[in-house]
Amino acid sequence: MEKIRRTKIVDLLKREDYGSQVCVKGWVRTKRGSKAVNFIALNDGSTIKNVQVVADVEKFDPEMMKLITTGACLSVVGEMVQSIGSGQNVEVQASEIEVLGDCPADYPMQKKGQTMEYMRQHAHMRLRTNTFGAVFRIRHNMAIAIHKFFHDKGFYYFHTPLITASDCEGAGEMFQVTTKNLYDLKKDENGQIIYSDDFFGKMTSLTVSGQLEGELGATALGQIYTFGPTFRAENSNTPRHLAEFWMIEPEVCFIDLPDLMDLEEEFIKYCVQWALDNCQDDLEFLNKMIDNGLIERLKGVVSTDFVRLPYTEGIRILEDAVKNGRKFEFPVSWGCDLASEHERYLVEEHFKKPVIMIDYPKDIKAFYMKQNEDGKTVQGTDVLFPQIGEIIGGSVREESYEKLMKRIDEMNIPMKDMWWYLDTRKYGSCPHGGFGLGFERLILFVTGMQNIRDVIPFPRTPKTAEF
Repeated sequence: MEKIRRTKIVDLLKREDYGSQVCVKGWVRTKRGSKAVNFIALNDGSTIKNVQVVADVEKFDPEMMKLITTGACLSVVGEMVQSIGSGQNVEVQASEIEVLGDCPADYPMQKKGQTMEYMRQHAHMRLRTNTFGAVFRIRHNMAIAIHKFFHDKGFYYFHTPLITASDCEGAGEMFQVTTKNLYDLKKDENGQIIYSDDFFGKMTSLTVSGQLEGELGATALGQIYTFGPTFRAENSNTPRHLAEFWMIEPEVCFIDLPDLMDLEEEFIKYCVQWALDNCQDDLEFLNKMIDNGLIERLKGVVSTDFVRLPYTEGIRILEDAVKNGRKFEFPVSWGCDLASEHERYLVEEHFKKPVIMIDYPKDIKAFYMKQNEDGKTVQGTDVLFPQIGEIIGGSVREESYEKLMKRIDEMNIPMKDMWWYLDTRKYGSCPHGGFGLGFERLILFVTGMQNIRDVIPFPRTPKTAEF
């Protein structure tokens, strides 16, 4: 007899050729029924939806049927029939069932309604739940959307190094990379570690950003984007921070501030629309189970124009709110870096739509941002989103070698290893700009999840490097 090829459940549920013999494989979500008939909900990860397998008990070995428990892996052959139950059109009338992997009672994902904290402790198994299946299918779709958006616009995907010797973002926030024996470090007379015998012959770290190398790529290829892991050794135990996360960083030559803001807005709307178009089942599940305003909020972002707000005007709005009795945990005044509560007030309460804030004080922004003529502000852009706060940070870059060097001196940035970056301003400098989007923050927004540790498969946070 000819072997029946496996059909993925996502494809099976679309079929209408009732009476066909099919083979489905997957993991048991639930089993219920009577002495005569069992109903098995089977899921293979290809969709949030299960297929119902109907098994007449008398046809099967009772000992084998006992092995069909939540979490067990099955192969089922049977007839595809029209379902009379609600929720699906298709079910499988089983003629053969094979238990590929049984699942004892100590399976950690047995019960429904487990807390996110509990599931984080079992992150290797939480992937099999409905919630995390939905999140990671959406995560995949967002990655596809990002590549498609930039490819269709003529950007080149540019791979920047994960190991770097530049510490212009501040060495305190970087993870060091070494092959040295940490119990027997060679030091000079000043107590400084000697790196000459280390793998790279100098101090190296995991990258906090691909931007600086991305600028080199843009000044050769015109427009590039990076998309890869980045690392921050900040001791931040918040629902918005990870030690290892993914970043998207486009860099574009000959772009000005208005065009940069247009690109940011178009990009994020494209990604959200992609989710609405391609992840409907998963979004509906998350809208029902996690955040009942999710789909409405996603549609709202796509259909509204983002506010373009100078920092000085934003501060005035916040100060007026304080005068009118609004209380913030952190004080607000011109020159301060906005806290998440300030950003969310502007987005969620004042404007009730996303905000792109521009023209920040130069003293709270990075050295490479283009300076405005007022001498006080720079052409930075932060895109602020409901529930998230900052989701994109970008800027027009300072292309003047003299201005950049002056800023580096003012900020006491160690540039001995940065000569290659300054060469972009020395040899054929050009106006350019770009932005960085934290991929997990985008996934947080699109899924309605509340903690960034729940939108990456295996989160890396202070004191946590499991799995």
